[in-house]
Amino acid sequence: MTLQRFFSPCPRGLEALLAEDVAAAGARDIEEVPGGVGFGGSWETGYRVNLESRIATRVLWRVAGADNASASADSSNGRSLAGWTPEGRHYRSEDDIYRLARQVEWPRLFEVRRSIRVHVTAVRSPLKSLEFATLRVKDAVCDCFRDAVGERPNVSAEPDIRIHLFLTADKATLYVDTSGEALWQRGHKLAKVAAPLKENLAAGILRLSGWKPGVPLLDPMCGSGTFLLEAAGMALGDAPGLSRDEGDFGFARLKGYDAALWRRLRLDAAARRSAAVSPLPIFGSDLSDDAVARARQNLAHAGIDDLVTVERADLLLRSAPAASGVLVANPPYGERLGEADELAAFYPRLGDALKKNFAGWDCWFLSADTRLPKLIGLKPRRKIPLFNGPLECRLYGFDIVAGQHR
Repeated sequence: MTLQRFFSPCPRGLEALLAEDVAAAGARDIEEVPGGVGFGGSWETGYRVNLESRIATRVLWRVAGADNASASADSSNGRSLAGWTPEGRHYRSEDDIYRLARQVEWPRLFEVRRSIRVHVTAVRSPLKSLEFATLRVKDAVCDCFRDAVGERPNVSAEPDIRIHLFLTADKATLYVDTSGEALWQRGHKLAKVAAPLKENLAAGILRLSGWKPGVPLLDPMCGSGTFLLEAAGMALGDAPGLSRDEGDFGFARLKGYDAALWRRLRLDAAARRSAAVSPLPIFGSDLSDDAVARARQNLAHAGIDDLVTVERADLLLRSAPAASGVLVANPPYGERLGEADELAAFYPRLGDALKKNFAGWDCWFLSADTRLPKLIGLKPRRKIPLFNGPLECRLYGFDIVAGQHR
């Protein structure tokens, strides 16, 4: 097996779960870092992470950054990137960035007719202008094509090829995005609500909660149905990448694309999908009629509206749909619901409702409001740091016991 190097970002706090996903896809030399996982593997591994991981945001293929190594014609056809090291290439100026990008044989990776866009992410970079660094990478790619074929690729806001430059204080690394649109965009959700939870974060929360398919699950603040969609997909063994068209993936636009391999992986994944013959024990509700309608629309678009039960209900009043199970919710925490005094009034009532109606349930809440445990009146069994985008949150887990008091 020839070795390629990949990096897959994910929501902060889910790195260990992503490491499990890439290991299941056949990855080697797995390295967890804040915000993602680096790993080695064949192109089959890269394809499988794109197809099967519910946690990955993207799968980035490393094309330059190791000392004395950059992508060439051989690497696009599956040979290894020799000399890979995790540290990246030393740089001091934008000219160093240009030289790094200029060493990549871009015409060997994709056709000049493919449009491009360069993205730059930096952590403590000394460069004064990241926009200029972006421009220098674009110049290097275009100069390489001009020298090779006499033309240059177009730059587009919706590109065929996404090129990512990652900068630390003194190291630079270049990647080509093999995913296209972010992998959390499963293609199921037509109707959205304000401040939706991304699908890969929802999937991670379900796994962190310990929920398993077959165990009753309730999201009593279901919004557009993200938790419900992810849980149903997990229960059916549905690879999330199956819902996307082949051409939606960035790797399908590279010269080394192995269409036969991708078709085989898709067929294998489809064959593993379970056929549900009865409704799943997955339940959703919301106080908003509009949210309930949107969740039902999204479930219908995914073809699973007959498998998940959704109703209008007030969490403070509703009963549990089973004697025991797992409750997950992303309640309002200031960013979405008004003032602090409204939350201070809501949380104690929520705690009372859980003790009254959900004895025997494991209840999990994602919140950026650190007052939640105290105001809810319950001691969390677990408190897991997570990031919802740039917002630092905690996933609080409560075991609700009959007769529990503050």
